[in-house]
Amino acid sequence: MAGTAPAIAAARDARPTVAPRIGLFGGSFDPVHRAHVQLARQARDTLGLDELRWLPAGRPWQKARTLTAAAHRLAMIEQAIAGEPKFVVDPREIGRDGPTYTVDTVRECRAERPGVEWVLVIGQDQYAGLHSWQGWRELLGLVTLAVANRPGVAPAVDPEVQALPHRLVPLPMMEVSSSEVRERLARGQPVDHLVPAAVAGYIARQGLYRPNPTGS
Repeated sequence: MAGTAPAIAAARDARPTVAPRIGLFGGSFDPVHRAHVQLARQARDTLGLDELRWLPAGRPWQKARTLTAAAHRLAMIEQAIAGEPKFVVDPREIGRDGPTYTVDTVRECRAERPGVEWVLVIGQDQYAGLHSWQGWRELLGLVTLAVANRPGVAPAVDPEVQALPHRLVPLPMMEVSSSEVRERLARGQPVDHLVPAAVAGYIARQGLYRPNPTGS
C-alpha cells in the first residue's frame, strides 16, 4: 500500500479546477425595482454564480434624460439587495469620466480577475439593440450572455449579432419597468407592489420622483 496517499493526492491535484463564474448586471436602476431583484436572483441561482455584481450606470450614452443622482441610485440598490447572498454593488461606472460603455467595464474586470467566466445579464430589449453598443463584437467574445426573455416571446436579435458566435443563456423576465415606477410616483400613486419595501421607504424619505403638481 506504500505510495497510495501521495498517488491519491496527485490525482486530486490533477483534477481540472472550475473557473469562478461572476455575473455583471448593469443598468440605470432609476429606481431599482422588484423585477431587477427577481432577475438577479434567477441569474445567481440558475447559472450557479459565485458572485453577481450590480453595476449602476454613470453616464449611459444611449440615455437622453438626466438620471437621478448616483448617490441615490447606489443607496437604493444597497437597500434592495441587503441580506442577499453573493450580491455586491460595483460603482466603477459611476466613477468613470465620460460615457459608460459595457465593453470597457468587462475589459477592466477581466484584467482584475483573470481566469473568471464573466456572465453579462441583460434584458430582451438590450439584446435586440446589442448591435448598436460600442465594441459589441469584442464584447461577445469576452462574456457569456444571459438574456431575460418575456414569457412566450422569442428574443429578437440583429442578424449581425446572430451571425457571430456567442453563448446565450435564457432567463425569465417580470413585466416591470423603472419608467412605470417613476410615472406612478409622479402621479402620486403607490409603488409598494413594484419596488422592495426598503426602496419605497428610501424614495419617500428622500422625496425622489415627486408628484407632478399638474397631475399630468
